[in-house]
Order: sequence, then C-alpha cells, then structure tokens
Amino acid sequence: MLQDSAKNGGNAAKKLGGTAVQAIKAVGRGVASAVSSLLTAGGGTVVLVLLLTVILVAAIVASPFGILFSNESREAGVVPISAAVAQVNYEFNERLETLQTADDYDSISVTGQPADWVEVLAVFAVKVAGADVDAADVATMDADRIDRLKAVFWDMTTIAHHIEVIYHPGSGDDDGWTERNLYITITAKTAEEMKTVYHFNRNQIAALDELLEQRDLLRELIEDVYSVSGDTAALIRNLPEDLSPEREAVVRTACSLVGKVNYFWGGKSLIIGWDARWGELRQVTAAGSSTTGTYRPYGTDCSGFVDWVFYNATGGGYIIGHGGGATMQHSYCTDISWADAQPGDLVFYPDNSHVGIVGGRDANGELLIIHCASGYNNVVVTGLEGFTSIGRPQYYAEAGRS
Repeated sequence: MLQDSAKNGGNAAKKLGGTAVQAIKAVGRGVASAVSSLLTAGGGTVVLVLLLTVILVAAIVASPFGILFSNESREAGVVPISAAVAQVNYEFNERLETLQTADDYDSISVTGQPADWVEVLAVFAVKVAGADVDAADVATMDADRIDRLKAVFWDMTTIAHHIEVIYHPGSGDDDGWTERNLYITITAKTAEEMKTVYHFNRNQIAALDELLEQRDLLRELIEDVYSVSGDTAALIRNLPEDLSPEREAVVRTACSLVGKVNYFWGGKSLIIGWDARWGELRQVTAAGSSTTGTYRPYGTDCSGFVDWVFYNATGGGYIIGHGGGATMQHSYCTDISWADAQPGDLVFYPDNSHVGIVGGRDANGELLIIHCASGYNNVVVTGLEGFTSIGRPQYYAEAGRS
C-alpha cells in the first residue's frame, strides 16, 4: 500500500487514506482525523500522509482490524484466510463423515448450517487481538492462529444427532426388517450471542460492531482467489522464464486455489473467480463414490478443478474436456513422454480415475502436481503420487503455443 502511494502520488494516497480512515475508527480517531485533514491539503502532503499511514497500519495490524491485512503475507507457514477456512471446514467435514459412516443408515437427514464465516472471523479477530491477556495480531494466519480460529468456530457451531430405529414386522415367511434413520442437526450461534458467551468488554463489543460493518471486506478475504501461501508463491516464482503466457496463466490459476477448496465428488464450478457455493453444506448426489448420499462442505472434484482452472485462465473462453470428466479431458490431450513434461500439462491416474496439472519441478528436478485430491480433501501440491500418464492439452496448440 505504501509503495502504491509513493508511486502514484496524491490520488493513491487519497484512496489509501479513505480506506485507512474507514478501518481505523475503533483504533484511533485522532490519527484518522489528522490523515483526513492532510488529504484535503493536496498532493504536496504525500510524504506526511505516508508517515501517518505507517502509524495507521501499525495500529490496525495490532488491533482486530489486522485481519483485513491477513491475505498480504507470503511468509512460510502463513496461509490466506480462505485456506484457513478450508482447514476448519476439513475438520467440520471429518466430524460429519464420522457420524454418517458409523453405521449403514436407510436415510440421512441434515438440517442447519455452520456459523456464518463472516461472523466467525469477526469474533475471532476481536477475541484474539482484542484480548487483555494472551493477545496476538490476526494479520497472519499461521498454525497457532488457525487453531484459535477452529476454537471460535466450534464455540459457534454445534453438531447434534439422533438415530431413529423403526422395526417393520414381517408376515408369513418374511422376518421383517429394521429401519435406521440418522438425523443430524447443526446449530449456529451469532456474533451477537458470542458477545455474552465470551464476556466481551465495552471496547471489544465496539470493535466487533465496527468489524461487522465491514462484512464486504471480510467476505472478500474468504473469497480471495489471488492471495497464495508462501510455498505456492515460491512455485510460481520458479516457473521457467521462457514459459508461454498460456501455460503460466494455467499454473498461476491452479495455484490460486491451493489449500482453499475442499474436495466434493461431482463438484463442478464453471464460474469466474470464487464460487459462492464453496464451503456450503450440501448433499453429494453424483453416483459412484463412497460419499454419495452424505453431506459435506461443497467444493470441487479433480476434473472439476481442472475445468475451473482452464475456464478462469482463459477468461471463460475454454473448457477443457468440454464438460466431461477426467476421461474426456484426457481425450483432448496428446500423450507425451515424462521427459517432455512442462508446467500446464495434465497427468492422470490409471483408467483416468484422477487428474492433475503439472505445476513445475522441485529442487531435485522432480515434477510437482497441483490437484484436488479426495485423500487430502483440498487442492494440494504433491509429487507424482500415483499419476502414471501425461498428456499435453490441445488448447496450447490451438492458442499457437506448444
């Protein structure tokens, strides 16, 4: 932000100041007022504005409003908010699956949704950064802060269940049968309720109310497909300099979902940017999976991820596989040798049971694959791990690139 202001002069500083004034309300009204006064004086005050902006940013980062900066870090071990949310959703999914697979049920019914993630983030920020004891900034999402986020989520989300057993008596030679129905109820607390649960003081309540006025900004953090973790950023930095723009766009787009979207059998998302359905609790309806009929946070499957990547990398202009699964995607590729692999090529399991995208190579020259994997319940970067064939999408030749 500071670099943009220095580069673009008074207009950028004015825009920055407006954002800072909005976010700083609960942190330092005096400093915000000073910035506003300087901005009205014109472009000649850019240096002074930047100086006060340093103070503003430092104050914001140390406060609950630091969460608004949480997607800016590229440090190792630090992830964007969307990836932190996906990790919590993974745990939520595990608990649901444990209940749904504990026995063979004749029917499964799930009512309710987990707590609103915008409210969870706001409560988390105030509880962690606004605490009198053991306070921490929320501008970076590392393992410790993700654990704290999980704790807040589970304080706001409760899963209850009961099993209905109905005996159907037989007649004649029919011995009858027992019907078992599972009912799961998910109950969510609101941010308003958490003020009492966490015994927030007056300042914390004020900060929470201010943060909840920034719902759109918090939603942007959750739905951000541009921020990446430090490890993924390193993969992008190490792409070959002579890589074609089309291939680079595919790899960058694939990296944008790493760690952020849970696996969902039959999940397809031909949408530019973030799919608002991701993370919503939905029933798996596509046949052919052990998860069919169960409920879990919506996401994408392996071929759905590849479709989304090419669709977004081309601005909605190309759907590899033309709407089919991994087998159809493979049919729009030309088989190549492993030695000819380039970032952006596709790799497949035997019988096209899984598909991924070549992302590059590690320090030892081994291929790195970006894929949405059921075993990880997320979009991940791994080694070959079971991929046995590789194909070159015809798209690159159609675009005039090999």
